[in-house]
Amino acid sequence: MFIPKSNRIAVFSYLFREGVLVVKKDTVSPTHPHIEGCTNLECLALMKSLASRGYIRITFSWQHNYCYLTPEGIEYLRGYLALPAEIVPATHKKAASRPEGRERDEDKFGGGEGKPAFRGGDREYRSREGGFGRGGGM
Repeated sequence: MFIPKSNRIAVFSYLFREGVLVVKKDTVSPTHPHIEGCTNLECLALMKSLASRGYIRITFSWQHNYCYLTPEGIEYLRGYLALPAEIVPATHKKAASRPEGRERDEDKFGGGEGKPAFRGGDREYRSREGGFGRGGGM
């Protein structure tokens, strides 16, 4: 299948930027929802081609192809798109570390005694005589 170079570059750059690509198994869709100017059939064909060379791994579920870049695929796309080695896909970036939690004041949460927040006890709102459900009653 002939795919214009601009569409091929658009698909490859999206795949490299995100690290993953979801392609619905819909060959008549006029556009891909995430990539401008490219049809769903072109994305499907390109992913099939990359998978046959071992550059991506495809998981198929519920009429969708989930395409994941392999390390060989990262190197191939880096060479095809002429990108420096410092640029990596979003799935390979380290997550920003979360700031350390602040110290909690024990008296703020009831002194840390572990008692229920309401008065009386756990089941005081129920009467001893029983009710209509679950074995209570007459």
